Amino acid sequence: MVNQEKLSIKQLSNLAGVSVRTLHFYDQIGLLIPQRVRENNYRFYTQDSLLKLQQILFYRELEFSLDQIDALLNQPDFNLVDALEGHRDALKGKAKRLNTLLDTIDNTISNLKGQKDMTQTQYFKGFSDEQQAEYEKEAAQKWDPEMVHESNRRYKNLSQADKNGLGAEGERITLALRDAMPKGVNAPEVQALVGDWQKHISFFSDCTDEMLLGLGTMYVDDPRFKAFYDRIDPNLAEFLSEAIKVYCAERRVTE
Repeated sequence: MVNQEKLSIKQLSNLAGVSVRTLHFYDQIGLLIPQRVRENNYRFYTQDSLLKLQQILFYRELEFSLDQIDALLNQPDFNLVDALEGHRDALKGKAKRLNTLLDTIDNTISNLKGQKDMTQTQYFKGFSDEQQAEYEKEAAQKWDPEMVHESNRRYKNLSQADKNGLGAEGERITLALRDAMPKGVNAPEVQALVGDWQKHISFFSDCTDEMLLGLGTMYVDDPRFKAFYDRIDPNLAEFLSEAIKVYCAERRVTE
């Protein structure tokens, strides 16, 4: 922290590639508050501010919310070096998964061009069962945050063989739904697969019909979910969403 040069908001904006509007917003919510000169209320940032902004940007890259970042940075035992080492490990893991996904994209393109054969499992390389579980847990938070804790407990208690089996079951249902698309969302086979999907999700968090309907919407509206299903079939996200609506409507009638 040797360099304590005062930076204007414009200088920090140019240096970090963050808009002045964003810095004003961080100031308003108390996330990154500049120092002020009493005489003219001139705001300026120091090296400490620069390092704090760096932390904010690292956490944002790792998809933490602003509320989560604020809580982390204000922990009494927060240690900058420990945080940076954690960022490094997390980003290395993210880079590895992204490289795997890039390889999968290239292989899929080659497959579609008739240049390379792929197994069904290879279509999912990089989309680990654990990553998909993270997406499902995020959705679960919309209904009950305690679901997330229970989901973590269940998953951590699994053996690697059981984790592999869980992932294989998710693949089986997803590919079976893709293959059954020509039969339509009302087909008994499709509705049975939706029931299997609800049971599969319920391993991570007890999946009510309300939650299943919410997930069906997210499969279409959330870019990450839609990208996953689009990669298998461009119409699969919409098909699964509509099939879920039929499934839940029929269950309401029979109850």
